[in-house]
Amino acid sequence: MKVTFVSEGTYPYAMGGVSVWMDQLIRGMPDYRWEVVAMTVDGAERSVWESPPNLDRVVSIPLWKPRARRRSRSPARDFAAAYGRFLEMVLAPAVMGEGSVEFLAVLESIWELTGEGGDLVAALTANPSLTQVMDAWHGSRTDGINLADAINAGHLMGHMLRPLAEPPPRTDLVHVTMNGLSMLVAMAAKWRYGTPVVLSEHGVYLRERYLQYVNEPASHAVRVLLLSFFRRLAGAAYQAADRIAPHSTYNKRWQVYNGADPERIHVMYNGVEPDDFPQAETEPDEPTVVFMGRIDPLKDLHTLLRAFALTREKVPGARLRIFGGVPEGNESYHESCLALIRELGLEGHAVFEGRVAAPMAAYHAGHVVALTSISEGFPYTVVEAMACGRPVVCTNVGGVAEAVGDAGLIVPPRDHAAAADAFARLLLDAPLRERLGGNARTRVMERFTLRQSLDDYRGVYEELVRPASAPA
Repeated sequence: MKVTFVSEGTYPYAMGGVSVWMDQLIRGMPDYRWEVVAMTVDGAERSVWESPPNLDRVVSIPLWKPRARRRSRSPARDFAAAYGRFLEMVLAPAVMGEGSVEFLAVLESIWELTGEGGDLVAALTANPSLTQVMDAWHGSRTDGINLADAINAGHLMGHMLRPLAEPPPRTDLVHVTMNGLSMLVAMAAKWRYGTPVVLSEHGVYLRERYLQYVNEPASHAVRVLLLSFFRRLAGAAYQAADRIAPHSTYNKRWQVYNGADPERIHVMYNGVEPDDFPQAETEPDEPTVVFMGRIDPLKDLHTLLRAFALTREKVPGARLRIFGGVPEGNESYHESCLALIRELGLEGHAVFEGRVAAPMAAYHAGHVVALTSISEGFPYTVVEAMACGRPVVCTNVGGVAEAVGDAGLIVPPRDHAAAADAFARLLLDAPLRERLGGNARTRVMERFTLRQSLDDYRGVYEELVRPASAPA
């Protein structure tokens, strides 16, 4: 069997939970052949992962790389009609999931009319398309949009729809790692070759786009157009997928709310190899809270730092060790965290230690492992820490509470006072730490091993592919 993974900004060009999961599946099924189609910025990215022997190739789709100049021409009449309907549906108020079948058909029309190698940026910033944007806006809303906003929206939308102009992969199955732009590749493969599609969601893609655009330097009109497009795309993706594989029942509820068919949803938890995360036999000399993960606004390290400042009032000798790299583009967020450390007087007590070669060492370095994210799917760091027998303090987002169970303490997101109380409680109560740590290791061994995860995915793949290839 040949499986094509499709990712956006992850494997093999970045670290993180999604990349770990992809590498696990590829290496864990050595009898399958694999390829990866990766949405990238400009194609200049370099792999940070050692390529598994059964990974045949990696195809980069650079969404933002300028295309070679070509003679500008107005979009064809059929394309203009399809794009007009696209804009009408994007701007029309709708119940989540409503009209998803039709929007999927509209995307297929745009794909057919664009053709391989088509320049959607040029098409959507041509004068007729800009006129369509402004007409559609004024036909559905009472507020205004100017030409600059229409040009900006057309430019951004053209880049985001670029996967529709790429050759679809020839493969037995497409496995998309997240909703959104990656699903455009899978849709094209399904339209061209009838390829079955599995859609995983680690976090809730649509929710994370709304969180992202809170701080985007874009006008109100551009935000409305782009977020409405993502809303429509999410619903169409659930219609196109043959199997939807969320990593938590929390994600499943979002998917059903957004129009996904419950009969096609199968919750599949992430798993870890227990031998790679042995139970810690000792604790550090100083009371220590550990964070392991990428330095990213979604991890809400500001709340972690404010919580730790309050923790030190109850546990004066406490330390906070933050392990993880700073992804490209997140440098300013990292600087804001360093500034907050200075503001709170935590220099020397809260320390960024960079990427660690062995995550197990990071978990063993603390009494407690923290995760204060504002959005998650089913995070590896929580399960890995639990496998090491460390109690966790986590925010109640995504599938985190499902992972933790009776192995730690759950607090509300963005509530630094609640997180501080939980840190202090665990740091000061050794018997409680021991009990929760024991529960953590047991829970992983019973529910979240890598073997269980691989068996689940193999079953789904063969269910979708083998009947189609079996003799009549």
